Amino acid sequence: MGTPDFAVMSLDAIVKAGYEVAAVVTVPDRKVGRGQKVSYSAVKEYALEHNLPVMQPERLKEEGFVEELRAIEADLFVVVAFRMLPQVVWSMPKMGTFNLHASLLPQYRGAAPINWAIINGEKETGVTTFMLNGRIDEGGVLMQRRTPISEEDTAESVHDRLAAMGATMVVETIEGLAGGELKPQPQPTTEGLKPAPKIFKEDCAIDWTKEGKGIVDFVRGLSPYPAAVTTMTDDEGGKHTFKIYEVRYEEANGSVAGEVKSDGKSNLKVGCKGGYVSILSLQIEGKRRNSIGEFLRGSRVKCWKIG
Repeated sequence: MGTPDFAVMSLDAIVKAGYEVAAVVTVPDRKVGRGQKVSYSAVKEYALEHNLPVMQPERLKEEGFVEELRAIEADLFVVVAFRMLPQVVWSMPKMGTFNLHASLLPQYRGAAPINWAIINGEKETGVTTFMLNGRIDEGGVLMQRRTPISEEDTAESVHDRLAAMGATMVVETIEGLAGGELKPQPQPTTEGLKPAPKIFKEDCAIDWTKEGKGIVDFVRGLSPYPAAVTTMTDDEGGKHTFKIYEVRYEEANGSVAGEVKSDGKSNLKVGCKGGYVSILSLQIEGKRRNSIGEFLRGSRVKCWKIG
């Protein structure tokens, strides 16, 4: 059971390990764009390419879906980047249902663990498999694997690394459960748990009054998707929204938060607490992503202001 690219690696690993995938459950098809073209989830695309049966319920408690799922008589359900399952579903298979989560539980329970770990400046993250129960991301832990977060990492690079690590661990978890060696262990009760709630458009605006490293981590944690954003006004009063993908921080005295400085050729930096954040790559609405040099050389604007 899964939806995005992150889940495809795990599904592929299960197939290549020789397990019979009785069915794939994913979200219903959606119409996207001006032409309302039908879009499949990444997991459905993989399933169709490999002739795997696909189920796409609108509601997971639908009687027809539940009965169809029960008729499969699967030994085990594997969940990767999907929706919260009702008890009638997760309790169905005789071996139970386990989930792959992109954090070191109990930290970063929620929908966006990769983003929030980087935004919060963590030096380490990882993947966890755990048995589902009635509470979000709180079931007994089966396996965990760790990886460092470097200063150069973005949400994209950590996503890809954890997807690969997680796929290997999903197969190891299946083997451990099938062989009886793996038993779920209660998650530790830890003070100061950090949540990982879903990130919405309004959460992506850069706050230039913050300290520079925090801004860099914020941009890295949202790059390339959904992307940190800022609004700038050109010298004719026009407002433009920019997605910011790469930045660099330099300490400096006398910086003014939100003040824009640029040589008009290859450098544009914004004041923040403690110094300046140089923007290295960005995308103005309606255009493609550019390096800052490409953007400045192609722009007629002489002066930008934040806001």
